[in-house]
Amino acid sequence: MTAIQGFVKATRRPGALGVHSLDHFHFVVPDPAVAKTFYVEFGLDVGERGSALTLATKGNPHVWGTIGEGPRKKHQYISFGAFEDDLDRFAERLQAHDVKRVDPPSGVESNGLWFHDHDGNLVEIAVAPKTSPSEKSQFVQSSASPAQRGAPNRSAVKRTHPRRLAHMLLFTTNVRKAIDFYSLVLGLRLSDHSSDGIAFMHGIHGSDHHMIALGKSNAPGMHHLSWDVGSIDEIGLGAMHMLGKGYDKGWGLGRHVLGSNFFHYVRDPWGSFCEYSADIDFVPHDADWPAADHPPEDSFYVWGPNPPADFIHNFEA
Repeated sequence: MTAIQGFVKATRRPGALGVHSLDHFHFVVPDPAVAKTFYVEFGLDVGERGSALTLATKGNPHVWGTIGEGPRKKHQYISFGAFEDDLDRFAERLQAHDVKRVDPPSGVESNGLWFHDHDGNLVEIAVAPKTSPSEKSQFVQSSASPAQRGAPNRSAVKRTHPRRLAHMLLFTTNVRKAIDFYSLVLGLRLSDHSSDGIAFMHGIHGSDHHMIALGKSNAPGMHHLSWDVGSIDEIGLGAMHMLGKGYDKGWGLGRHVLGSNFFHYVRDPWGSFCEYSADIDFVPHDADWPAADHPPEDSFYVWGPNPPADFIHNFEA
């Protein structure tokens, strides 16, 4: 349930400067037709905008991401949404922190602020509707009453269609510098971290436990895109559908510690992942999350199968 769908009014922390949403992303792949097949099967609505593919969720007009063509899979930029009256303040903040503004990529029409983060990733702050949730997303786990059957026949189940983009995990060469940059410049706040290995950051105007995660690697890159669904059954049905279509690499079903969400990751054709995610923790705009440092052995997942040996490998490096 997001503000862009008109169900929940956008929330805002008074007087505080920070982006409110992860608005959209862009990356390139060698063969967009392969990407189209994968994301259609995953349950997204795939369209076209010029020479790029667009990724939307069923029943929601918002474009969460675009995919272009390039020699290899590579994350290109990420755009964060901000309230209109905050844009000038962000411009002043960039100047105050000596962050050089740059032109938008060729062919991209934008009135936003473009710059590079500490790793050289291209980032935009632009005026956009709040697409991060303003209240905890609905999660359903039903149980049948006595003398009733709880599960449907397999022929009666529906396809899994994610409701929205939940978050993305980017690789970074320095997690501490990443935390500093995204908090000082974009106004995100640290939710939790595990030493210098990974950090999770949320938006101050109400968002999930994390709208962006930052994992340690020897180079920048994108590890996964996470998509919100409404139940464990939807996660399982999505995973089963992808398995039936030949996408048999991944990790799940399980439950994370940091964020608390149930998950199943499906490996995409380029080595990164798409995650079905449900029931992630939520940070209201008027609450302060008690960020903490969690030991790696106690913060990855509560239960689930062992992750693949190369789960945290950066295939874009």
